[in-house]
This record gives sequence, structure tokens and C-alpha cells, in this order.
Amino acid sequence: MARAAAVVPSADPAATRPGPADGPALRRAAEPESPDDDAPATGGLRGARSELRRQMRERRRLRMGVLALVSVVLLGAIPVFFGIRTLSRDPVFDTLDELDVPGWAAVKTVDDVSGSRWCLLDCRLRERTVTSERSPEETAQVYERALTEDGWRPWQVTRCPEQQSKGRYTCWRRDELTLDLWVREPACVPPPVDGEPALVPSPDPSTAAQQCTGSLVSVKVRNAIDDDRTRPQPSTDPSLTGEDPFPTLSEDPLGEPTPSPS
Repeated sequence: MARAAAVVPSADPAATRPGPADGPALRRAAEPESPDDDAPATGGLRGARSELRRQMRERRRLRMGVLALVSVVLLGAIPVFFGIRTLSRDPVFDTLDELDVPGWAAVKTVDDVSGSRWCLLDCRLRERTVTSERSPEETAQVYERALTEDGWRPWQVTRCPEQQSKGRYTCWRRDELTLDLWVREPACVPPPVDGEPALVPSPDPSTAAQQCTGSLVSVKVRNAIDDDRTRPQPSTDPSLTGEDPFPTLSEDPLGEPTPSPS
């Protein structure tokens, strides 16, 4: 059996040779792409990244500025707040608030202050009025015990009180302060005001008794240097006053005649 031989047609060299029009196109297709061809896209991406980094830096600086501003405000506001509170609130009242007294002994509290804390012209006078629900005797006991536990010591002075008053009046000292404690029965009818008629008490005895229950507490705190009772008190002892510059005249203002020398 005869083997068939494959016949391959011969290629025409002229057909495979590139023509004049196809030369440049084939060369561009065969040549690799130059890096410069991607320059516009790469430049845009770099620009976007730079803009993003710039925005992030601006946001970071803004956050740091806000944090710094908040810190300055807080650091400045806290001392100012406590400074205003210290100037407006006398620390002596805080000490009185810390007295260990039961709730029934301090139902209602009214504070009043006058004078200067630095003793400009007048030294400071702190006054507190407290309403108690129980009798003056029981109320005075709890306040005196609380003052003793807080470091106050009884002060025996001649002008305590300066004027005779009802109730229990005691004086105390602690460090540079003096304290007057006056516990008494409450006033059933308030005193009349100028130009207004006096209030008429209730005719019902039970109602009047209910209005007069409890007691009234008055506390006065002064600086010891401004309290006259801490200074030496004048005495009427003749031995301390010296010779009387105006002696008492006798019945005969002229006296006896002085004998003339002989």
C-alpha cells in the first residue's frame, strides 16, 4: 500500500513580507509599552494620595487644637469655680455644717454675714439662726456636746452675754475664732413692723402651744482679734486708776488760813 505524502504548499515570500502600510503598526504592536504611557494615571493617583494625607493632617491638627482648648478651659475653669465658691461661701459656715447634731436640732437654717474676711474696716461677723423641734434644754445639750467634739472649748468671760437674756447663753473659743451660742424658746408672735399692725395671737390655746413648741438657736462667730472680750477689760479698782485729779472739796472751800512766818 502506498503511503500518501502530505503536500505542503510553499509560502510566498512576498505574501509574508510586511507591506509599507503595515510596518509602523506592526512595530508598535511588537514593541513593549513604555512607562511614560501610564504617566497621567500614576500622577492622578499620587495627587489623590497627597490630598488625602493633607486632609488627615489637618483633621489631626484640628483634633489636637480642640483637645488643647478643652484642657485649658477645664484647667482654668476649675480653679475659678472653687475660687468664686471660696469667696462667696465662708468656710466657718462649712465648719458649722459639720457639727454632729441630729436632724431635729437643725430643721431650718438661715445664715447671715457682714464685714470683711480680711478685716478691712470691719472684721467678718457670721450669724446663724437655727430652728429646733425640741426644748431649749435638750437642744442646748446636743449643740454643746457637738461643739466640744469639734474642738471648741468653753470660754468663761465676764461679758457673756453682754446683756441679760432668757434661755441658755454660752461662749466658746477655738484657734482664732470666738463663738456665742444662745438657745431659747421661740417667739410665738413676731414683733410688729413699723407702719404695720401687730399680729393678734390665736385665741385657741392648743394652736398657740403648737406654734411655740421647739426652740431657737443663735450662733455668732467672730475673729478673736475683733472680739473686745479678748482684750484687757477696764477696771474700776482705785489702785489701778491712780490719784484722783479732782479731789473732793471740804465744807470750807477756803480752808484754814495759813499762819504767817514769825
